[in-house]
Amino acid sequence: MSHYEVELEVSGPSAMWTRPDTGDAPVSYPAPTFGAVKGIFESILLSEWGEVLPTRVEVCRPLVYHTYTTNYGGPLRKSKVMAKGSSYQLLATVLINVCYRFHARIESVPAAYAKHGGQGIQQRGTTNGAHAYQEMFERRLRRGQLHYTPFLGWKEFTPGYLGPLRSNTRVCEEVNVEIPSMLRTCFSVGKRSAWSPRFVQALQIRKGVLEYAE
Repeated sequence: MSHYEVELEVSGPSAMWTRPDTGDAPVSYPAPTFGAVKGIFESILLSEWGEVLPTRVEVCRPLVYHTYTTNYGGPLRKSKVMAKGSSYQLLATVLINVCYRFHARIESVPAAYAKHGGQGIQQRGTTNGAHAYQEMFERRLRRGQLHYTPFLGWKEFTPGYLGPLRSNTRVCEEVNVEIPSMLRTCFSVGKRSAWSPRFVQALQIRKGVLEYAE
């Protein structure tokens, strides 16, 4: 069986890959979660016939953490704060000056599970959805076409570069970090499933490379 893969490079001034265990003063993981990388790939192409499954992240700049403060006005405020129409300052620890390379494999989606035009189940589709996804993804990446605006963890952290791998980018081999527990995804099969967070234990970044567990 042929294997189809896609890759991209992304960099930006700030990123926040939130660790759920850090509460109301969130801290970033050193690298993005499986779900975050999947979302960035899908910001370029979201297809009914091929599913992107991240396999590897390469850290291409040293990890630098920075304190970030913003005014929060969302639904998690205390009731008395919401009653006054006030916000509160949210303190976070984010990454700055980041650069990553993302790699993923593509799997074909069976026609019986692919919806077409929102009108129900499509019984016939492409003969090789993974290959079709790869070709369309690479074309859209070269052209700079997007399905939606990508972001680096938080929506206010948009990338400065998102595109094909650059020849002058190198993996930062001095980055070696152990991650005792890392969120993989919040939804097992995307929009087709209910909220069900899944964690993976004992991940490691070795010589700048994080391999996602199956």
